Amino acid sequence: MKTLPPHRHLLWLAALLLALAACSAPKQQALPPGATVLVLGDSISAGYGLTPEQAWPAKLAAATGWNVVNAGVSGDTTAGGRERLPGLLEEHKPAAVMIELGGNDMLRKVPPAETRANLEEMINMARNAGAVPILLATPRPSVVGAAIGSLSAAEVYPELAEARKVFLIEDAIPDVLSDKELKLDALHPNEAGQVELAKKVAEELKDGGFLR
Repeated sequence: MKTLPPHRHLLWLAALLLALAACSAPKQQALPPGATVLVLGDSISAGYGLTPEQAWPAKLAAATGWNVVNAGVSGDTTAGGRERLPGLLEEHKPAAVMIELGGNDMLRKVPPAETRANLEEMINMARNAGAVPILLATPRPSVVGAAIGSLSAAEVYPELAEARKVFLIEDAIPDVLSDKELKLDALHPNEAGQVELAKKVAEELKDGGFLR
């Protein structure tokens, strides 16, 4: 096997590193301060047991300068979100839509195929309205996972994100709900949990290129 001269080896290595950097570079254009971001969610986004100002969307708005519209409704399902989204898109004309739904589907044992279809339709609606869809994964119900503080995203989210090329915030909610010190009850973050959730969401958005 022929060995490359040292200078060619270094050039080859530099080219490889540049290629890898290009592949890992964010493809999403950052959203500027003042951009409208719609959060379509359930009680986690609504700030169950807290004031709207304590909920993570308000914290995210403060951290980013975005106009974050909190359309979280306690108890909402993907079917409910699908029904509400057209009116919200028409009213707010957001640059991005963050979809935080599916937890109540799992609690109510809605067939996974139905949940996926609803999420997919909301992705389509957002894109058709000129908004960038973003998925927020919620954890699959797990007594063991809750007990040992190790919840993980339900499979539907990474599968759908991969299939539809949607940015996924996979770990933020499962990580917060895995920490008993950050929970109001078994299903909802407390005020400290909402602060941590906003922080984790912002970090993942920055990794994805949405934030500078």
